[in-house]
Amino acid sequence: MKLQQIIELDKCDSLARKREEFELPEDKIYLDGNSLGPLTKKSALRVREVIEQQWGQDLISSWNSHRWIDLPCVAGEKIAPLLGAEPGQVICCDSISINLYKLLACALQKQAKSERNIILSQQDNFPTDLYAVEGLAQLTGETSCELMLADETSISSVLTNPGNRIAVLLLTQVNFRTGKLHDIQQLTELAHQHGALVVWDLAHSTGVLPLRLDDWNVDFAVGCGYKYLNGGPGAPAFIYAAKRHLSSINQPLKGWMGHRDPFEFSSRYQAADGITQFLCGTPSIISMSALDAALELYADISVDQVRTKSIALSELFLTLKDEHECLASLVLVSPRRSSLRGSQLAFEHTSAYAICQALAERQVVADFRHPNILRLGFSPLALRYEDIWKSVQALSEVMTQQIYLEDRFKRRARVT
Repeated sequence: MKLQQIIELDKCDSLARKREEFELPEDKIYLDGNSLGPLTKKSALRVREVIEQQWGQDLISSWNSHRWIDLPCVAGEKIAPLLGAEPGQVICCDSISINLYKLLACALQKQAKSERNIILSQQDNFPTDLYAVEGLAQLTGETSCELMLADETSISSVLTNPGNRIAVLLLTQVNFRTGKLHDIQQLTELAHQHGALVVWDLAHSTGVLPLRLDDWNVDFAVGCGYKYLNGGPGAPAFIYAAKRHLSSINQPLKGWMGHRDPFEFSSRYQAADGITQFLCGTPSIISMSALDAALELYADISVDQVRTKSIALSELFLTLKDEHECLASLVLVSPRRSSLRGSQLAFEHTSAYAICQALAERQVVADFRHPNILRLGFSPLALRYEDIWKSVQALSEVMTQQIYLEDRFKRRARVT
């Protein structure tokens, strides 16, 4: 495929204008937005305003005058349409790990009378999800909480096994290594048919995959703000809790912001109504403001548009890769069918880490996942089709000249 053809794709791209809303380094191709989304111009402006004017000049009055106190709900309501959720079911707070702990505890409480205590998850789920279950089990005891792991091909059969005690199905929609998708609607329905509640981790889904949580009858979900939502490093996560559950749950991490009236400073806890009960401590206003501003990217576009471009970008990469014989040693481990994968491609290679580092020296930023995966994330709002062509050219150079074999590319950094 010729470069001029690819340039024409950019000229016809209805989302091309969105790239201008990012602060992107010149001459750098960023294929790691699935780990940390790039900075938006609106986030940079908002953070500067929060620091210099709101905190710097208005000080503590900003909790009221600039509505700091409302930010968790305001940001949550901006995320809700991206999830296919009606208002009042999403709140922005804490991290995925903390939010999973809250939701798993709530789900187990709802199942207490059923004598179900097993949380079923996938063997290669993202580790923090499994750690959260382990921590809950250590606190409550195995009679109250037990982790069961299954490979992805046997999840359905384990769920439908007669006599199982599965209380909660905990899954991530997009496998963080391979990008393979689970069918949320199908598995949620199957879990409900067999008496289990569901908690979905949407870290690699929100903002790039069309979601219909209300329509799919999902119980609970979590996601982060720093990947495709571009909220910045350590940006707050979010919780989705279906409104049908909000009056019958009792989240365990009780903090003053989750109180019905936090400024009464009562010595007794009374949970706030609705989704606000999931708040705990004081929100991080600077990082939440950055996320809130970044979410404005989605104000005038649909996630379906984003998904269409995501598929086009990844398919272009695969087409160009196939034109270079030198790239044959990079073995695709993501599903070949675009409908079965998220907004990423993953390739196995024994020198995946070194290849990733050699690419970075050529201003193409990808990432590595243990033990041998080169992972490329496609952030459709920030990427051009021309970027895909350039990244394949750089990868071809790295592989043809075997640049990745140089010792300096093999030294592991603390963060990989």
